[in-house]
Amino acid sequence: MKNESKRAPVVNLFNNDDLDDPLIEDAIESTRRDQLAELGVTGKAFMILELIARSTRPISISEMIRITGLTKPTTHRVVNMLVEMEFLERDAADNGFTEGPRLITLSQRALVTSAPRSLRHSILQEIAAETGETCNYGILSGSEVIYLDRVESKWPLGLRFAAGSRVPAHCTAIGKLMLSFQSERDLRAIVEARPLTAYTDATITDPGKLTEAIHRVRMDGIGTDNQEFMHGVVCVAVPVVDQSGNCLGCIAVSAPEARMTLNQMLGFVPRMKEAAQSFAKTFHSDQDTPDKEE
Repeated sequence: MKNESKRAPVVNLFNNDDLDDPLIEDAIESTRRDQLAELGVTGKAFMILELIARSTRPISISEMIRITGLTKPTTHRVVNMLVEMEFLERDAADNGFTEGPRLITLSQRALVTSAPRSLRHSILQEIAAETGETCNYGILSGSEVIYLDRVESKWPLGLRFAAGSRVPAHCTAIGKLMLSFQSERDLRAIVEARPLTAYTDATITDPGKLTEAIHRVRMDGIGTDNQEFMHGVVCVAVPVVDQSGNCLGCIAVSAPEARMTLNQMLGFVPRMKEAAQSFAKTFHSDQDTPDKEE
């Protein structure tokens, strides 16, 4: 244990080619890992969890060792513990480790419970007030969308989904828009993973046609649901994208078509995009500050 706490700074473990690795961050992140390593097995567990959470692909044991500077026995011991706790799981293709179901549930619950107290909730409230309809924020989880926050319309006739609710991705505005940010490989895996259930006559149930529809969404940058999930209900979604181009989720407005048509709703897209930009800044306000100073 003492030897690991005195290990060389992580930044010194790499050659010049490693500097292009997105998993290897600046000296601040290196210092963060050093601090976690001083906290025993708990700190080392969080070191690996944070590494997994930052990656868009499975991470192998060898990569964990290389990036964190932990010894091989310690890395195996911590990873096995996290797998047993279901915070990590081995990738189906055996390419490494990814987030486990417990870690995903924990993060989702944290987002759901914190959302009403955040600036993000007030942004949704503004859009709901301006449109007069329900506004929500959701993310993709496998083949489903999870609503992390939601502001209901004040109309008696409304759509009642609590934060934390799950809806199918293939027939919802947020779902199709978030699927458009997936790689072709991941998109195909999600679309073909299970039968596409028909919820209305407008639901796309053919994988090929759904993929074509998602390609159009990718070009437009806007997700729509024209009564594909619920009869008489339309929805429009815009992405929340960070400075690196990563989609952090989507903001959507939904309403009964009897009150607002899809074309009318599309008229709010410019305002929704402004809200999405403000929404994105709340995730990395600490990273935005240096840019403002420049």
